[in-house]
Amino acid sequence: MEFSQEIIDYAEKVTSDESSVLRELREHCYANFDDRSMLSGFVQGRLLSMFSYMIRPRVVLEIGTYLGYSAMCFAEGLADGGKVITLDIQEDTNRVARSFVEKSEFADRIEFHLGFAADIIPTLDETFDLVFIDADKPNYSNYYDLVFDKVAKGGFIIADNVLWSGKVLDNNKDENTQALHDYNQKILADARVENILLPVRDGLMVARKI
Repeated sequence: MEFSQEIIDYAEKVTSDESSVLRELREHCYANFDDRSMLSGFVQGRLLSMFSYMIRPRVVLEIGTYLGYSAMCFAEGLADGGKVITLDIQEDTNRVARSFVEKSEFADRIEFHLGFAADIIPTLDETFDLVFIDADKPNYSNYYDLVFDKVAKGGFIIADNVLWSGKVLDNNKDENTQALHDYNQKILADARVENILLPVRDGLMVARKI
């Protein structure tokens, strides 16, 4: 079912508030960026934070920083001494992300890398408890393959936008849509994980390594 705006508004009203820095960043995005849908929304951000508190990750890898909103959401639930490693290729949005992270309590717990994720991931000597994929859609499956052996047993790989505004149901799929459909099928067929697709916002595919 597709929720009405009234239901979405109601959900936001009865959801715990975000931090003042996250609120400021969200308002800055809506006022200054045309691609505001790339930012995790308020409810999804609270869900990502809740995931982090439930998992208590030591190391989170985020592929696709954008403005740093989701990185700060994940940082809220880190284990003591934990960190978020976030990757992106866009210098302009990365500057904004860094400026807002510096205002937050997580400045020393979020590590930025600028460059191609496919080049950076193999150089990271870390075991990830949680990976969040929210970057170029045709490379979702590639990113999954690159990170899988670095994910701890029982760890999670979460991919955003996997419903792609419902376009995954279309018969004639463009490149991004086909890539996301293929990714969903890939996860479903992978016996190394258990998965669930949550129809939250634009769809979250959650996979747990078993």
